[in-house]
Amino acid sequence: MITGGAGFIGSAVVRQFIAQTNYTIVNVDKLTYAGNLSTLSGALKNSRHYFEQIDICDSHAIETLFTKFKPDAVMHLAAESHVDRSIDGSADFIHSNIIGTYTLLEATRNYWNQLQTEEQCLFRFHHVSTDEVFGSLGTSGLFHEQAPYAPNSPYSASKASSDHLVRAWYYTYGLPVLITNCSNNYGPYQYPEKLIPLIILNALDGKALPIYGKGDNIRDWLYVEDHAQALRLVLEEGRVGETYNIGGHNEKTNLEVVTTLCSLLDKLKPRPNSQPYSDLITFVEDRPGHDQRYAINASKLQHELGWQPTETFGSGIKKTIEWYIKHAAWWKQASSEYYQRERLGLQKQ
Repeated sequence: MITGGAGFIGSAVVRQFIAQTNYTIVNVDKLTYAGNLSTLSGALKNSRHYFEQIDICDSHAIETLFTKFKPDAVMHLAAESHVDRSIDGSADFIHSNIIGTYTLLEATRNYWNQLQTEEQCLFRFHHVSTDEVFGSLGTSGLFHEQAPYAPNSPYSASKASSDHLVRAWYYTYGLPVLITNCSNNYGPYQYPEKLIPLIILNALDGKALPIYGKGDNIRDWLYVEDHAQALRLVLEEGRVGETYNIGGHNEKTNLEVVTTLCSLLDKLKPRPNSQPYSDLITFVEDRPGHDQRYAINASKLQHELGWQPTETFGSGIKKTIEWYIKHAAWWKQASSEYYQRERLGLQKQ
């Protein structure tokens, strides 16, 4: 059972599992503004894929799914995930990320308690989280699995809360859990509110390319297909009760990311007026409480399970740009009703 399987990262996991394994997938998604069945490509028609449009906060509906499908693992990816939206309205984040995780944990625990001993030993609850729970780094150092939690946005606070709930259900009730915290993802099918698709699409439309503040905030970038491979590896081989950090080893300032996108677009899709896309860069008011730097130490995952990302930032970002150029119909349809690339996250008290 995969929650959030019609979202950006969740759909990448579903597509990989259908293409590369014999698993039967129960895909649970509420289909909010960022959930879209078109992200699932050929998986939708596969006989091993079952889609259920359900809110994870609906305990009765979730319990019914456990009775109906009897899963041997849960991968929990359903979440509200955009920091700017959490600044404008935190209630959805508290509801989905905290109450939703609690509801799913309780339904899972009730189901797991009814399993035979051997089935209980094989069962896994894999909670997928973010590096943002650790707060902001200084100019040096990396987030490791024992780093203290210090979330600074409503989004990261809600994800930190969900991490703590999952950990508590392991220590209190013995539920066999795994937790992963990943760095910033990018790649095909990402909703246009996030930095990389927003810049690509604005550039293609000849619109301003907004950069918050000075553009010196640093993120570690991870190609979504690499992340999906890591999640599968943790699910199958990770040690119960452990947390694993997943990072791309690609620290870039936001300004570096945007200028790289501009340079590649100059080659892949030159502007009609032959001017460089970098002419469109516009510095805008910074996000309130904007974390300065994230960077992941993924050595535990590498040493214990042998995982490393296959894409460099250069190779992954080129694939991403090419995908968005080729799939204009997808991103126009995906964002037309709910988001017109307006600025979010400036609400202040």
